[in-house]
Amino acid sequence: MQVQLFVPCFVDQLYPTVAFNMVKVLEKAGCTVTYNPNQTCCGQPAFNAGFWGEAKDVCTKFIEDFNGSAYIVAPSASCVGFVRNYYQKLFETSALQQAAKKTSERIFELSDFLVNVLKVEDLGASFKGKVTYHDSCAALRECKIKEEPRKLLRHVKGLELVEMADNETCCGFGGSFAVKFEPISIAMGDQKITNASATEADYIISTDMSCLMHIDGCIKHKGSGLKVLHLADVLASFD
Repeated sequence: MQVQLFVPCFVDQLYPTVAFNMVKVLEKAGCTVTYNPNQTCCGQPAFNAGFWGEAKDVCTKFIEDFNGSAYIVAPSASCVGFVRNYYQKLFETSALQQAAKKTSERIFELSDFLVNVLKVEDLGASFKGKVTYHDSCAALRECKIKEEPRKLLRHVKGLELVEMADNETCCGFGGSFAVKFEPISIAMGDQKITNASATEADYIISTDMSCLMHIDGCIKHKGSGLKVLHLADVLASFD
């Protein structure tokens, strides 16, 4: 199956290994992965900040960069949720309305694509450790993803998955929320770490590096021994 790879800005700049691991996982699942080096942002930061005109320019480029009929797969439910749920609204009176609709229907977060499109749950991965899973707001509420990452993790040899309390509660990042409401953001992050630590897990896993970046910062400030990993990093741990 032909798949177009979308690498979000912060993954490209800060966590490129996640993107490489996603390619590894998709190829293991039998996909042919293509990457358009001209791609940039999905437009979400500008849109969320209220700059809809500027966002529309960026989103137009996204639609052009990912034209065609192939599935678009990304290691970020946040970006996928934005394209799925807001592109049609942004372009509802535009000549690109149909193109935006088709783009929103073709884009998938990695675990959603593996489980619900490819019907793959066991990739032959092996990872030794006790992990707990954080449901990002975007995955849970924007993409309706809940069981998909867990199904994949349960098939990883040597991995023990334990659920933390309040696993559906926001980590406190929320993009600009973390900047505008820093004390609240930190308190939410600390609560997430407290709940994760109570499971005695070694790692916190999620679909979104934006959440994990925030959680990791709180972990380092708190002095916790927890570590964070993107789902793709775990699934790519095969020979």
